[in-house]
Amino acid sequence: RKKKRKPTMVCSENISYITGVIATYWAVSITMVYLNKFLMTNDEVSIPAPLFITWYQCIITSFICYVAGYFGDRAQKQILSGASSNDAAGLYSKLSTVDLDSSISGVVNGAASNGLIPNRQPGFISQFPKATYKPSIALRIFPLSLIFVGMITFNNLCLSHVQVSFYNVARSLTIVFNIFLSWMILGIRSSVKTVSCLIIVIFGFYIGCQGELNYSTIGTNCGVISSLFVSLNSIYTKKILPIVDDNHWKLTFYNNMNACMILFPFVYYYEMDFVLLGHVEQLNSGSFWLMITFAGCLGFMIGIVTVLQIKATSPLCHNFSGTGKALVQSMAAFYIWKNEPTAYGVAGIFVVLGGSLLYTYVKMNENSSTLHVHHMKPMSDIESSSTNEER
Repeated sequence: RKKKRKPTMVCSENISYITGVIATYWAVSITMVYLNKFLMTNDEVSIPAPLFITWYQCIITSFICYVAGYFGDRAQKQILSGASSNDAAGLYSKLSTVDLDSSISGVVNGAASNGLIPNRQPGFISQFPKATYKPSIALRIFPLSLIFVGMITFNNLCLSHVQVSFYNVARSLTIVFNIFLSWMILGIRSSVKTVSCLIIVIFGFYIGCQGELNYSTIGTNCGVISSLFVSLNSIYTKKILPIVDDNHWKLTFYNNMNACMILFPFVYYYEMDFVLLGHVEQLNSGSFWLMITFAGCLGFMIGIVTVLQIKATSPLCHNFSGTGKALVQSMAAFYIWKNEPTAYGVAGIFVVLGGSLLYTYVKMNENSSTLHVHHMKPMSDIESSSTNEER
C-alpha cells in the first residue's frame, strides 16, 4: 500500500508553491519595469525610442500567443483523442472558450466522469486557444485596442521620462479614474470609505510630486493619461470579452495584433529616421535584439504569473502582493538607479501604496457584502488587479 502523505507535508508543499508563485510574479514584474527603463533611456546599448520598443513588444506578444495557441490546440485535441467525433466536437468547443486551466479541468473531468473521454488531466499549455485573426472580430475589438495602445504607449512614455522610484506614484491615479468612470459610464456610486481611500491616494500623489527632485511634467502627465487608459481598459474589456468567448488569451492576441497595425504609422512618422539613421550600431547588435525580445516575453509572462498568483491565493492577496512588489521596486530604485530620495518623495510612495492597499481592502469587503446580500458575482480579477496593471 502507498503511504498517505501527512497533512503537514501537503501544507508545506502548498506554502512552497504559493511562495514560488509570488516570488516569480515579483521577479517578472520588477525585471520588466527595470529592463524597459534601461531600453528606453540608454542610447549606448539600446535605442531610446518608446514607440518603436512598444510596437516591437506587441509583435513579440502576438507571436507568443500564436505559438502558445498552436501547442494549446494540439494539447486539447490529444485530450479529446479518445472521444467519438460528435462528443469531441462539442467538448472541443467548450475547451476553446474557457480561460483558465482550472476551468479546463472542470470540463475534462466532467466529460471523463460521463465516459466521453479517457480520464486525463490537461496540461498548463492546454489553456491557450488556437490563435486565429478574423477581420470581422478584429474590427469589433478595434475600439478596445485603441484604448489598449493608449495604455501601453503612455505607460512606456511615462517610464522613459520619470525616475523609476517615482514611476508608481506617477501612475497611482488609476483607482481614482476607476471610481469616476464607473460612476460616469456604469452609474455605479461609491461609498464614503472608498472616496476616503481616493483622497489618501491623491494626497500621496501630490506630496510625491513635490518631493521628486527630477520632476518631469511630460512624464507625470503621461503617467496620469496611462492611468486613465488603464481604467477605461478594465471597464471596456468586460464588454468586449463575450466577442471572444470570454477568453482573455484570445483578446490578448487580437489586441496585440491590432496594436501592431495602429502603432506602425506613428513609429514610421515619429521615430523611423531616428531609429534607422541614428542607431545603426544598435540595430546590428545581437545583444540589443536579445534584450528587447526578452522584454517582450516578460510582457506576455506577466499575464501568466498574474493569473497563477490570483489562483494560488486570491484577488485580495494578489493586490497585497502587487503593493508590496511596488514598494520594493520603488525603494530598490533609489539604490540601483541612483535616484536621490527625499522625505516627501518617500512619504509619497508610502501614502500612495497605503491608500491603494486600503482601497483594495474596502472594495473587497463591500463586494463580499453585496455577494451575501444580493447573491451577485464577486469582483472580477480585472477590477481587483487593475491598480497593479503593469503592461
